[in-house]
Amino acid sequence: MNILGIETSCDETGVAIYNDERGLLADQVYSQLLHEEFGGVVPELASRDHIRKLLPLVLQVCQQAKLEKNQLSAIAYTQGPGLAGALLVGSVFACTLAWALQVPAIPVHHMEGHLLAPMLEDNKPEYPFLALLVSGGHTLLVAVQRYANYTVLGQSLDDAVGEAFDKTAKLLGLGYPGGARLAALAEAGDEGRFRFPRPMLDRPGLDFSFSGLKTAVSQTWQAHSSEAQDDQLRADIACAFQAAVVETLVVKCQRAMQQTGLTRLVVAGGVGANKQLRAELKRVAQAESGEVFFPRPQYCTDNGAMIAVAGYYRLQAGAPGSDSITIKPRWSLARPE
Repeated sequence: MNILGIETSCDETGVAIYNDERGLLADQVYSQLLHEEFGGVVPELASRDHIRKLLPLVLQVCQQAKLEKNQLSAIAYTQGPGLAGALLVGSVFACTLAWALQVPAIPVHHMEGHLLAPMLEDNKPEYPFLALLVSGGHTLLVAVQRYANYTVLGQSLDDAVGEAFDKTAKLLGLGYPGGARLAALAEAGDEGRFRFPRPMLDRPGLDFSFSGLKTAVSQTWQAHSSEAQDDQLRADIACAFQAAVVETLVVKCQRAMQQTGLTRLVVAGGVGANKQLRAELKRVAQAESGEVFFPRPQYCTDNGAMIAVAGYYRLQAGAPGSDSITIKPRWSLARPE
C-alpha cells in the first residue's frame, strides 16, 4: 500500500508517501515563514498558503517516490485538532482527491501522528509504552497499551510547552517562532545566574503548568531592562528557562514510569527535538532500566510523514474511510476515533 499523508493543522504544509513494505518513500514540508512579521500564526493567511502549496507538494512527492497518482492506496489527512480553516483546507483537498482516485480518505488525529512518528524509525517501540507529546499546542503524558488505546495521564493546565518556548523567545527579542533559537542561545548561558520555578513539582500528579514560569521570566527580564541589549543576559535567561522546562518534563516522566511500571518512553512533538531534553530523558530512562525512543528531529515538528504512517496503522486496524468532510479543531487524544 502507498499511503499519502497530508498535514495542515497549523502553519506547516506537510505531504509524504509511506509504503507498507518499503517505509517512507517521499516527504516534503513547507514552513510558512510569512507569519514571523506578525509575531504569531495568522489563521487566514495560513489557510491561504495551504491552498497554494498542497497540489504542488503532492505532485512533488509523487515524482520523488516515482509513483503515479493512481498508484496511491489511501489518502490520510489531519482532521484535528488545530486551526479550523487550515484543517478545512487539508480535509477538503484530501477527501476530494480520495474521491477522484476512488480510494479511502483516512482522518487522523494530529497528536496520534506525533505519537506514532517513532514508527518511521528502524528501532520502533513495542507496546505498551509511555508517550511524552510536547508541541506548540499540546503537552501530554500518555499511557499507550496498544494501538488506539490511549490514556492521558497528565496535560498542561494552561500553556503548552512549545508555546511557552515561543513566547519566551519573543519576549527576548528572538522572533517568532523562536523556540529553536532560544534553545540554541541557551547553550551560551550561565547556568548559575538565574533559577526559575519548576512548576507543579511540589505536588503529586502528572499535570503541567507553564504560565507561572513565563511570568517569572518576564519579571526577571523587566528587572534587567537596563541591560536589554546585552546578549549575555538573553543567553542566561534562555538557559535558566530551558533548564526549568527540561527538569519539569523529566521529573514528570520519571514519576509516570514509576507509577505505571512502563519503562519504554516515546518522546515526540516539536520540543522533542530539544538536545538537553533528549539527553536528560535518556539518563532517566537508563536509571529506570528503560529505553527512550525519539523520531528524527525533522519528524518531531509537524510533517506529512507522521500522518501517512498513522493512516497506515488506522487502515491496518480496520478503520473505515471517511465519507464526509468534517474537521475537529478540538479533539481529545483519549478518543481518537
